Amino acid sequence: MTSNIFLVGLMGSGKTTVGRALAKKLNKRFVDSDHEIEARTGVAISVIFEIEGEASFRQREADVIRDLCQQKDIVLATGGGAVLNPQSRHLLHEHGTVIYLKASISNILHRTRHDKKRPLLRTADPRKKLEELETQRDPLYREVAHVVIETGQPQLQTLVQTIVEKLPASTKPTMQTATQVIQTLSAVNQTKVIMEQEIHQARTLQVDLGERAYPITIGEGLLSNSTLLQSRVKGQRVVIVTNTVVAPLYLESLTQQLLQLGKQVEAIVLPDGEEYKNWESLMQVFDALLAKKCDRKTTLLALGGGVIGDMTGFAASAYMRGIPFVQIPTTLLAQVDSSVGGKTGINHPLGKNMIGAFYQPQAVIADISTLNTLPDRELSAGLAEVIKHGAIIDSGFFTWIENNIEKLRAKDMDALSYAVLRSCEIKANVVKQDEREGGLRAILNFGHTFGHAIESGLGYGNWLHGEAVGCGMVMAADLSYRLGYIDFVTKTRIVQLVEAAGLPTTAPDLGEQTWSELMEVDKKNEGGQIKFILLKPLGTSVITEVPKDMLLATLRACIQ
Repeated sequence: MTSNIFLVGLMGSGKTTVGRALAKKLNKRFVDSDHEIEARTGVAISVIFEIEGEASFRQREADVIRDLCQQKDIVLATGGGAVLNPQSRHLLHEHGTVIYLKASISNILHRTRHDKKRPLLRTADPRKKLEELETQRDPLYREVAHVVIETGQPQLQTLVQTIVEKLPASTKPTMQTATQVIQTLSAVNQTKVIMEQEIHQARTLQVDLGERAYPITIGEGLLSNSTLLQSRVKGQRVVIVTNTVVAPLYLESLTQQLLQLGKQVEAIVLPDGEEYKNWESLMQVFDALLAKKCDRKTTLLALGGGVIGDMTGFAASAYMRGIPFVQIPTTLLAQVDSSVGGKTGINHPLGKNMIGAFYQPQAVIADISTLNTLPDRELSAGLAEVIKHGAIIDSGFFTWIENNIEKLRAKDMDALSYAVLRSCEIKANVVKQDEREGGLRAILNFGHTFGHAIESGLGYGNWLHGEAVGCGMVMAADLSYRLGYIDFVTKTRIVQLVEAAGLPTTAPDLGEQTWSELMEVDKKNEGGQIKFILLKPLGTSVITEVPKDMLLATLRACIQ
C-alpha cells in the first residue's frame, strides 16, 4: 500500500471538498482529476462532453488517472465515472487507499441543484438519472474501495477525522514528507514569480506531440541569436521562403547569421498577400527546390506571416514526401496562431485553406522584435487571434486583453510578449489533445466560419484574415447571445474589444444566399449542415448547428 489516498463516489458526494480538507490535515498534495483534465485540454469538462462525447472523455480520464497513480503523497478526487474503466480500478486499488464516499441521492441533488457544469445531469429528471448511475456504479465503487464512508455526517471536520482514523499507517505522512511538500510548493511559487518577472525575456514552450514534439521560443532579438539558430535549424542546407515585404527587412541579416554558422543558404521570394496563397505560388516553391536540386535533408525556413508559413509548411510536407521546416513568424497573427499546430495549406477559389496537410515544424522562433516593423493594420489583425484565445478558453486572459489593449496596440514589448506566450500556451494545449482537428481543436475556429465567408466573398486580400476573424467573432457572439448562451453584457464586451483592437465590427453585405453558400464550404461541416463555434459562456465554447431563422437574424443585424 502506498501513501496515496484516492476518493471515489458519485458526483456531488463531496470528493473535492473532503479531499482538500483531508490533504491539508495530512500534509499531502490535493489533485482533482476533472481539474487536471481541464488544465491539460484548456477547456471545461462540459465542452469536452459536447464536442467529443463521453467515450472520448472517459479515455482522457483514464489517461490522467494512470499518470496520477504514479505520483506519491497525493489525495486524488476522481470523477464519478472513473471506476467504469477496469484498468483505472486496478491502478487505484493497487497504488493507494481508496475511500468510497457514499452519499444519499437527496443530498447529492441538494448539493448539485445550482451546478450547470455537470453534463450527465442535464436531463429532465436528475433524480432518476442519479438513481441509474448509483445502480450501475455502486458495485464498482465497492469493488475498488478499501474503506466505505457514509457522508451523512453534518460537519466536514468530523467526517475528515473519521476517514483519518480508518486509514492504514502507511498513508500518514512523516515530518520529512510534510517538509518536502512544503519545499516543493515553495519552489513552484518561486518559479511562478520568476516567470512573471522575466516575461519579457526569451521563453520556450514545448508542443508535446510525442516524436513530432517541437519547441516554440518567444523573445526579443532571436533572429540575431546564433546559439538559438544553431540549435533550432539543424539542416546543413537551408532554403528561406519569404515575401517581397519581409525580405528587405530580415532576409539579408538572417542569411548572414546562418552563413556564419557554416550553413549553405538560398532564398525563394514570393509576392506578398493572401491572394497569392494559391497553387501558382506553391508551384514556384517546388520549381525553385527542384532547380536547386534540393534533397531530403534540406530545411525550409518560413520567414514571414501566416501566408508564407502555411505555404512553406505545405511545400515541406509534399516535397520528396516530406522535408523538415522551421517557422519564423514575423507578424503577430502568425506568432500567436498560424505558426503553431502544423496546419498548412493554400486557398482555393471556392474555399479558404481547403487544400493542405497537417505537418508539424521542427521549431517555431517567434522574435517579438519583428513586430516593431509591423503596420498597425497587420498588428490589429493579429490581435483578433489573441482575443479569440481568451474568448474560447480563458476568460481571465480575455479580461487581461481588455485591460491592456492600448499597450498592445502601442507595441509595448512586455504586453506583446505575454500575449504571444499565453496564446501559444493555449493553442499548444489544444493541439496536444487533438492534433488533426478530430473534435476539440475545432474550437480554435471561433469566428472563422463567418470570417472565411467574408474573405471568400470579397476576394482574398480585400480584408486581412484577422479583420475577417474579428468581425466573425462579433457575429458569433451575436449568435451566441440569440441562442441564450451568453448574456448581453458579454456580447457587448466582445464587440467593444474587437472595436478597441482596431478591427471591423460590421460585416459586408454579400447577400443572404451568398453567405449561406460560402459558409457551407467549411471543413467543420458534416452532412451539409453548417457548424458554428459559439461561446457558452465566455471562456468556454461549443460546436453546434443553429436554427436558420437565428442565423438569418444575426446576418441581418451585423451586415452594414
